Amino acid sequence: MQLYVAPSAPNPRRVTMFMVEKGIQGIDLVPVDLNAQEHKGEAYRAKNPLARVPALELDDGRVLTETRAICTYLEGLYPEPNLMGADFEERAFIEMADRRVEHYLLAGIANAVRHTHPGLAPLEQPQFPDFGHSQAQKVREVASWFDQLLGRQPWVAGERFTIADITAFCAIEFAKLMKFNPGKEGMPALQAWRDRVAERASAKVK
Repeated sequence: MQLYVAPSAPNPRRVTMFMVEKGIQGIDLVPVDLNAQEHKGEAYRAKNPLARVPALELDDGRVLTETRAICTYLEGLYPEPNLMGADFEERAFIEMADRRVEHYLLAGIANAVRHTHPGLAPLEQPQFPDFGHSQAQKVREVASWFDQLLGRQPWVAGERFTIADITAFCAIEFAKLMKFNPGKEGMPALQAWRDRVAERASAKVK
């Protein structure tokens, strides 16, 4: 199998962190140069017409896209250590936590960065700075909620490390591009959680 990635992008990083946490080897990483618009080229669009990364090309030639779907596939192939829920009830609550992070935190960060960071201008045309700044404000409101949550429990989905923590960590790291630092903005629990995740081997692979 081949996993198409862009090292600077948060979604491919979510998958590579997931793989490291599960000890998955034997999947070739194929870098896609976003700055060179390689993801919009004919060769890559033949694999993913929506021109997004990551994409997992299976041994039979089929291509699986969307980060959560790729992780679900890998969880099925490599069920241990479990990161997505041991039974239907735990899976539901972990998915809820992961979706909250993805839709309310990561998506807002991505919008803020894409529309305000000059380095992203070639990838996001046209940029709408006012929209980006409004998204940044909403991100801080959501991050404050996660700070309160992590003040009550050790991990994003509850009592153990899961895929929701991977998504949240990649989001917070990407938020550095919008100059967001939880500790400096009065969110000590979120900062402490981020620092704990940063010590994991999977967090050191970019």
